[in-house]
Formats: sequence, structure tokens, C-alpha cells
Amino acid sequence: MRECWKALKNLSYGVYVVSAIRGEEPNREMNAMTVRMMTQVSTRPPRVALAVAKNRLTHDFICESGQFAVSILSQGQEMMAGHFGLRSGRNANKLLEVEYFTAQTGAPILNDCCAFFECRLEASHDMGNCTLFVAELINGGTSEGGFPENAKPRNAPLLYRESDYFG
Repeated sequence: MRECWKALKNLSYGVYVVSAIRGEEPNREMNAMTVRMMTQVSTRPPRVALAVAKNRLTHDFICESGQFAVSILSQGQEMMAGHFGLRSGRNANKLLEVEYFTAQTGAPILNDCCAFFECRLEASHDMGNCTLFVAELINGGTSEGGFPENAKPRNAPLLYRESDYFG
């Protein structure tokens, strides 16, 4: 099994901030977290699969709302990945000093990511310490369109492999 763990360290991932909401105004709550375990699983309709640890606050928000948004981080946003990955939303409002907008799901989308999409949950699968969420894309944008005018989308995505970022 040790060799399997060593082999897994060679996988490369994109770096994403996944956000979700809970409740209705005026008591709506928002949270976001950094993830790397996400992949496209279908093109017609477009679907992704996302693994989220069950003890994460965003996990609860996705389960309750049935939807989420994904901001694909850009090269140079390593600090942003740490900002959303190293603190719990139970103890801090991670969105307080970050520029974002909302669209169809109401979940926050980072202004300066390289692309985004919003998803509607279709299925959930228990995977031990994580839940694998399968969701259909319902909205999206890239630097070529889909962002509001005040956003500043970037082009190249941030990648991650074995405790290090690269572009």
C-alpha cells in the first residue's frame, strides 16, 4: 500500500475554490474552500465530480442547498488557495476581504479567477471520509465572456502536485 501512496503523489490537479450558500436572506450564509479533487465526468450534459471531506462546512452547505460554484484559480493565486484552504469557515468569514460576484446559484465566484462554473447537484456518493458530488453545470464564464464588467478574469490555471504549485 505504501507504493500506492507514493504513486498517487505524482498526480497533478487543478486548484479550485468551491463555494456554496445556506439559508435565505437576510440569514443567508456563504462559505468557500480550496479543493483539488474534481474532474469532468460528462460532456452532454456537462457534469463534474467533486470530492469534499464530510467534516468541511462547505460540504454541509452543498448538501443543504443542492448547488455550488467553482472558481478555477489562476497562476499566481497560490496565496488565494491557502486563504481558502488553511482556515475553517466555522471560525472565520473567508469571503470578508475577497472580491467576488454572484450569479444563478447565489454562491460567491472570485472576480479574478481564470474561469468559473455553477453547478446543480445530481448525485452524492459516500466515499469514506469524503462525499463524491456529481453535478450538472448550469452556468459558466471564462476570460472571453461570462464575467461581470467589474471582474478581472485571468488566463492560465494554477496547478498542484505533491505539496507544490506550478503553472
